[in-house]
Amino acid sequence: MTNILHPDICVIGAGSAGLSVAAGAAAFGVPVVLVEKGLMGGDCLNHGCVPSKALIAAARHAHAVQQAAAFGIAAGEPRVDFEKVQAHVKDVIASIAPNDSAERFTAMGVHVIRDEARFADAETVAAGDTLIRARRFVIATGSSPAIPPIPGLADLDYLTNETLFGLKRCPDHLLVIGAGPMGLEMAQAHHRLGARVTIVETATALAGEAPELVRIVIESLRGEGVALFEKTRIIAAERMAQGVRLTCETEEGPLTVEGSHLLVATGRRANSAGLGLAAAGIRETSSGIMVDGNLRTDNRRVYAIGDVAGGLRFTHAANYHASLVLREILFRVPARENRAIVPRVTFTDPEIASVGLSEAEARRAHGKVDILSWSYGDNDRARTERATTGLIRIIAGRRGRILGVGIVGAGAGEMIHLWAMALSSGRRLKHMRDYVGPYPTLTEIGKRAAIAYYAPLARKPFVRAIVRLLRRFG
Repeated sequence: MTNILHPDICVIGAGSAGLSVAAGAAAFGVPVVLVEKGLMGGDCLNHGCVPSKALIAAARHAHAVQQAAAFGIAAGEPRVDFEKVQAHVKDVIASIAPNDSAERFTAMGVHVIRDEARFADAETVAAGDTLIRARRFVIATGSSPAIPPIPGLADLDYLTNETLFGLKRCPDHLLVIGAGPMGLEMAQAHHRLGARVTIVETATALAGEAPELVRIVIESLRGEGVALFEKTRIIAAERMAQGVRLTCETEEGPLTVEGSHLLVATGRRANSAGLGLAAAGIRETSSGIMVDGNLRTDNRRVYAIGDVAGGLRFTHAANYHASLVLREILFRVPARENRAIVPRVTFTDPEIASVGLSEAEARRAHGKVDILSWSYGDNDRARTERATTGLIRIIAGRRGRILGVGIVGAGAGEMIHLWAMALSSGRRLKHMRDYVGPYPTLTEIGKRAAIAYYAPLARKPFVRAIVRLLRRFG
């Protein structure tokens, strides 16, 4: 017997974006149906942000043991129990999972259906033996690893972020295809936990970030012993008795790399297969479901948010999308996506964090811009921590308007918060100059860079003349 539901909102996908919409709507007493065929919490909880950062934390502790002698602490080489490291990762996931559980959302008043969803027509979603006819639909099905068409790759037992955290033993030699955030983060973490690591990248590492910042990250990884080959085309992948071999072509000539395990970290693809988008009149491209600036699809009843909509594929971007569509659906307040205010962080050591426009984008949009920077090496707290590698780089427009900020160094992901808030609220460098921050902290680096913007005023004859005049009045 077919069950027919008429909620106000139907959310497809229980990852970060979908859960945020469902929780927000339920908080206002709005009837919501949430459909999820896989794990509650989606990729972020089960295969992405949470397990990767838990692994990175373990690797950071191992590295700290190695570096302890610089602080006068005798420690020696760390003894890594990789199985216990993975148990730590699973324990972190388990501790967060109740927040995303079906039970918790049911208690909120959300009708949770654990089944596959597909559009039967422009106004109806089918999930098992249930038909859902909602006022509005929100597609939040996330993304999955994108696998490149490398000859022989399909015949290998390669790893992705969905299988990497199931390893029982640390790889002897981990080969990584892709030098984006995930590839670099996992390469460094596994190297610190005892693996040899080689990265192969067809383009350049962290191609979307400022080269001045990326250079510092790459030098640090190579300094630790991670091998990285950029602008390297993979011709073939093949199984070996003890692992895998990649046959490559570099600018200098042929290259062959061999390892025990292979991690594919070459980006993401939208999870849209099986949704019946054509039946709902919804178009999609190779990057994801087509949406307008308000995150609406061609079907005015349907929104697409998070990874499935292409564009920014971060958990915090998904949550941002959720807040925008809730404003539209619940309060009829137009809320257009502004990608310039969404920060991004790569959690290597040193971290690299950015928000706003790149230098090229800023020059195209605003003409003349000022580039300000300040080094970690000139910061007292960084010296106490022996974390002097890094810098902040600020792009400022007319009258000190903040257009973009990039930070590379210890705690960059935490420091970018202040700049993301400043940029989104239209603050200028004078506001960053005038606030009072505690000493000694790493965040002072940004304040010093902001002060540097105004330093030339002290050398202007006109300003000096005013100071001399005022001195005459006592």
